[in-house]
Amino acid sequence: MSGATMYHLYHTPDGFDNLVMCSDGEVLTGLFFEGSRDSCKQILGDRQQWLSVFGDTSRWLDDYFSGRQPDFMPAYRIDGATPFRHAVLELVRAIPFGEVRTYGNLADLLARRSGIGRMSAQAVGGAVGWNPLCIIIPCHRVVGCGNRLVGYGGGLHNKAALLSLEQK
Repeated sequence: MSGATMYHLYHTPDGFDNLVMCSDGEVLTGLFFEGSRDSCKQILGDRQQWLSVFGDTSRWLDDYFSGRQPDFMPAYRIDGATPFRHAVLELVRAIPFGEVRTYGNLADLLARRSGIGRMSAQAVGGAVGWNPLCIIIPCHRVVGCGNRLVGYGGGLHNKAALLSLEQK
């Protein structure tokens, strides 16, 4: 089944836009809010169908939307990421449930790990914004300086709702 993009719509609780899950038939390759600017990252076509990875992802999302950090991860793959993007997304993935980091925090951490003096928060922001798996790689936990809600391809209303959910 590899090569074709299959998708399934996940119906979220009130207060969130629905989510679209994408797969190559084996692993999750995309997760984004329906109608968001992130939706342009995927070409869906007419291949909606149910796959076991969508079942795993739905269980993960059910746990998440019930207000707790899931204790497992659905199988996923990130295609087309540069080494820089991978490094940034690994930092994002490590942000604990209910906490936030700024783009500047991530830039400073990446600079230290890379042994360089400075890293651009704007470059980090570009890599965070490229994330093809919202919520699972929790880019909503990355905020602007002063903890301002900025830069979320899934829509700032969804970002605010996700952060609020994690604070309960």
